[in-house]
Amino acid sequence: MPSPRQILSLAARALPPALARPFGRPAALFFHGVERETADPRVQVNHMSLDAFRRLAAALKRDFDVLPYAAMDEVLKKPEKHARAVFLMSDDGYANLFGIAAPVLAALGLPWTLFVSTHHIDTGEANPFFVARLFFHFAPAGSYRIPHLPEAAVLNGGNREIAARRGIAWLRRNEAERAREAVQAMAAALPNRDALLARYPSERFLTWQEVRALAAQGVEIGAHAHAHWAMSARQSPAQLAAQARTSHTRLAAELGKAPRVFAYPFGNVDDVSAEAWRAVRDAGFARAFTTLSGTLDASRNPFLMPRIEIEPRETHLASLLPLMRLANPRLVRRQRALNAGSAVSPNSGRLVSPVPARAE
Repeated sequence: MPSPRQILSLAARALPPALARPFGRPAALFFHGVERETADPRVQVNHMSLDAFRRLAAALKRDFDVLPYAAMDEVLKKPEKHARAVFLMSDDGYANLFGIAAPVLAALGLPWTLFVSTHHIDTGEANPFFVARLFFHFAPAGSYRIPHLPEAAVLNGGNREIAARRGIAWLRRNEAERAREAVQAMAAALPNRDALLARYPSERFLTWQEVRALAAQGVEIGAHAHAHWAMSARQSPAQLAAQARTSHTRLAAELGKAPRVFAYPFGNVDDVSAEAWRAVRDAGFARAFTTLSGTLDASRNPFLMPRIEIEPRETHLASLLPLMRLANPRLVRRQRALNAGSAVSPNSGRLVSPVPARAE
């Protein structure tokens, strides 16, 4: 069954931009990494090609008002006056952003926000989900008993993709320490691990020197948690607090000022808990972004803001983004569930009574 995003994408292909434009409202968009070319889409799932990124950036420049994060408060005061406003964001902090994506955006004068997972910038350690994909696709054929996985991982030529989907889903759902132990066992099962890691330079992370250089160029730097694990209800309150607080502390120490904004790893409805957004608020952030679809003006909680992922092959952004208002009722329902009966006032940060959803 197609997702709401897929349905809206299909509708956008049939709708002329001029007809869609009156429905527009401010939106946040995000991408991950950008590579000149990707050698293996099975494992390089977070990267779009440079050619595709150039086309998307040019479309944003042509059809929208791409604004810096600093303009968001003003835009949200009167969103109807900023129907073409877009805030562009990137998650994770891959090294290719510095040498490939950033020059494209600078040449077009497009501001953007970068969310980094501070543990990976500190250590250079690969994203655990990338390591897991290497295991499922490149470990020698056989049956593996991985710690905490409910059943053996049976790998052969015919079922590796199925095993990868199941294993990645399990890692994403489970408590971080258990998932970390499982990934360590997967890495140990790769006899050529170092060679495999070297084969995919796309998976390298920025250094702090590069992060500071991007900040000096005007890029807003925010946190993508400390380590790249989902901040779901399966994580302990202490783990969630550490994810938010440590990332805030590390960014403040490295950049010389406290970060204002946060983005949850994965960030969908099962990846963020009520305890998570409160931990982010209590760590000192002013706003946080999910990957729940919708337009920014629909949000009832500044710590559960919506974002829309940019698809590399999307050629109808001018029609699609105005249609994303149709996802707002679903966004508000999910926010209410995560608010556990309360909402947060965007102005005060205090808990207040829920506000009824606007009629869309």
